[in-house]
Amino acid sequence: MASNITNYSVLGRIGEGAHGLVFKARHLPTGRDVALKKILIKNLEDGIPLNVMREIKALQLLRCKYVIKLYDMFPRGMCLVLVLEYMCSGLWEMLHQKQQELTLPRVKTYAQMLLKGTRYMHAHYVMHRDLKPANLLINHEGILKIADLGLARLYWPDGGRPYSHQVATRWYRAPELLYGARYYSQNVDIWAVGCIIAEMITKQPLFAGESDIEQLAIVLQRLGTPTEETWPKHSELPDYHKITFPESSPMPWTELLPGVEPDAIHLIKSFILYDAQKRISAKEALNHPWFHTKPLPAALEDMPKANTIKTK
Repeated sequence: MASNITNYSVLGRIGEGAHGLVFKARHLPTGRDVALKKILIKNLEDGIPLNVMREIKALQLLRCKYVIKLYDMFPRGMCLVLVLEYMCSGLWEMLHQKQQELTLPRVKTYAQMLLKGTRYMHAHYVMHRDLKPANLLINHEGILKIADLGLARLYWPDGGRPYSHQVATRWYRAPELLYGARYYSQNVDIWAVGCIIAEMITKQPLFAGESDIEQLAIVLQRLGTPTEETWPKHSELPDYHKITFPESSPMPWTELLPGVEPDAIHLIKSFILYDAQKRISAKEALNHPWFHTKPLPAALEDMPKANTIKTK
């Protein structure tokens, strides 16, 4: 695609992100619908903000069916415009939509798509750091794709470098982040994946705190007070000694996920572990028995076709 706004016909506004507006547009030479993400550059002398550069680099690196595509980018006045794959809807809408039932076979298919996208990211040493239903978009074919990589970072498998702990949306934030960890791994994404799959099955968030402290309190109350065995060196995390919580025993997973089949509980438990090193990988999770027992994952032709978002 040529890098020129005249090649696009803007059809309307479809959203507003942390860094700018998102418009639906048509690429006139091809007739393809796209999303234009318009990012304001506040100070041209400082260049493109670091987080925007990271998002661009991550999107350029990740060429996967289950990660949103970056087609192009070009300057427009004080803005940088990213030309992205147009997605009709998202998992958040599916979870809150009464017309389309999120059946167990469909949940399994979305979970597979999410895991395949996560497996691909991690195989290319990218951690997303903000996986949540609102950042999982769905196209007109029913394919779920990971989007919004503004917090994505390249990581090194051997670790050894600090990152910001102010990442991930609260309900999907791994406990090491809640305790202020600066050294962590791609397994913060794995915790979020477990929360998302649980939410798809139950239609309720697994841990829904209204503040960071309440979020941590809910996690500890439901999973039990961590020990050196369940979470080695957790007492060395930066914010561990800033607040104390009452001792608690872990709740049975049958209470946390009432009515959920044992195979699904076993898989979710494999994501939701205090010890990040023991969390199941996306690659391993795709081979879990839950995906191979009835009801089987839905075929793509049986997936709900996302309703087109109304432009404003």
